[in-house]
Amino acid sequence: MNHTYHIHGMTCNGCRNHVLETLSKVEGVAKVMVDLEKAEASIEMEQHIPLEQFKKALENDGGRYSIHKPGSPPEAKKEASKHIGKGTGTFYCPMHCEGEKTYDRPGDCPVCGMALVEEVNLSHAATTQYTCPMHPEVMRDEPGSCPICGMDLVPVQADISAEEKTYKKLVKKFWIAVAFTLPIFLIAMSEMIPNNPLYDLMGQKWWNSIQFALSIPVVFYATWMFFERAYKSIKSWNLNMFTLIGIGAGVAWVFSVFGMLFPDFFPEQFKTESGAVHVYFEAATVILTLVLMGQVLEARAHSKTNSAIKELLKLAPNKAVRVVAGKEEEVSIDQIQKGDVLRVKPGDKIPVDGVITEGKTTIDESMISGEPIPVNKYEGDNVSSGTINGNQSFLMIAEKVGSDTLLSQIIQMVNNASRSRAPIQKLADTVSGYFVPVVVLIAIITFIVWAIWGPEPVYVYALVNAIAVLIIACPCALGLATPMSVMVGVGKGAQNGVLIKNAEALEKMDKVDTLIIDKTGTITESKW
Repeated sequence: MNHTYHIHGMTCNGCRNHVLETLSKVEGVAKVMVDLEKAEASIEMEQHIPLEQFKKALENDGGRYSIHKPGSPPEAKKEASKHIGKGTGTFYCPMHCEGEKTYDRPGDCPVCGMALVEEVNLSHAATTQYTCPMHPEVMRDEPGSCPICGMDLVPVQADISAEEKTYKKLVKKFWIAVAFTLPIFLIAMSEMIPNNPLYDLMGQKWWNSIQFALSIPVVFYATWMFFERAYKSIKSWNLNMFTLIGIGAGVAWVFSVFGMLFPDFFPEQFKTESGAVHVYFEAATVILTLVLMGQVLEARAHSKTNSAIKELLKLAPNKAVRVVAGKEEEVSIDQIQKGDVLRVKPGDKIPVDGVITEGKTTIDESMISGEPIPVNKYEGDNVSSGTINGNQSFLMIAEKVGSDTLLSQIIQMVNNASRSRAPIQKLADTVSGYFVPVVVLIAIITFIVWAIWGPEPVYVYALVNAIAVLIIACPCALGLATPMSVMVGVGKGAQNGVLIKNAEALEKMDKVDTLIIDKTGTITESKW
């Protein structure tokens, strides 16, 4: 018995594999075939299985996909791009493994294992609140004194973003890894010193035990996430750089532990003159620590990029003056609704997009047009959020609020650009798909060649060189260079007032040799 259903929410091969695995686990399913282009799943079953069981399986797996009969609309279009994140934004994979899919909490990408990146929320920053350092239950919207003890109220510190939390967590792990890896490195390198002075203190077997003890915090705490990502990549068969790191460093560490505990199991060519087996705790921990350093630098770059968008958010004020029945009241920017009458005082920023209904003024619109000279505005003229009022007061009616304002659309464009894929990234993705299996095959061939024709001890050299192939061939640059370049480039551009539409435009700019701009510095459309 075979049935075909439509699958909603798939955007890439990672989605297809995930749906295939989830539906295959449903009891009674004999075979599943998923077509990404047609967005269909062909399910072969021993006896009829109600559609509700498949729906429940997909919902229990996170609800990112929905299944329904062909021709009927899905009950709930849970598009991944609409998943609103907790904290300050949504979370997405910097490698774009699953297209525009986002997640509602931080973590690792289920496809490639990379740490998810946070997208800055388009909603305006929350109004600053003040609390008493002695009585935290006291909360006020304005500074003042505590009604209980009389102390001055202090501003409540806003929660740091997920990007900053990830960066600080990785930095902490990195320094722990360095603290334990450095002694291991020094102990291992001391073997190159003639008449090693360390062996006068204790034998090599004891020094091997010390290296083992020092390596435990590095492997099982500071860098354990790499092995988790490697396992996920093998399980889902989405092989990536963490596959090579996990296999290479893992084999080196496990071999060293086994050799330390059971030296008699190994032939003499694996042993030193003292009878101890050659260990490679140093190689494993140093490689893992260096990869962790790369992750720290990557997290720092992500944090710096998001800071550019946060600077754009600061252009809009947190509060506005609303006029109700002739009376003015100060309200949070989030409370403004379409149709509200607002008063903008001299020197204030325009809170939302709208139209002047009473008064006239001059407004600095340089943040939009690049024109440094203030523009005269009269009744009936449009004003935009984030621009700065001159020395006159006026009334306006709110027409666009929240994410509909021009400033929010600019921020949305920067967010979309930093998440877009450059055309050259398709080539990198294609190469990466074949790269890892080829490297593993080369590592196996390397072991065989050294074992047959290598110098004594042949198996030691064979193992070390096979591990070296796995680790050195790690496609970090291939996998990270393009998305990181796009993210940093777009963020740096926004920080300097240059808004880039998408990664494709950024890539094509490399071929531009002439740029024509007008006197305000805004880019004009090219017509020949």
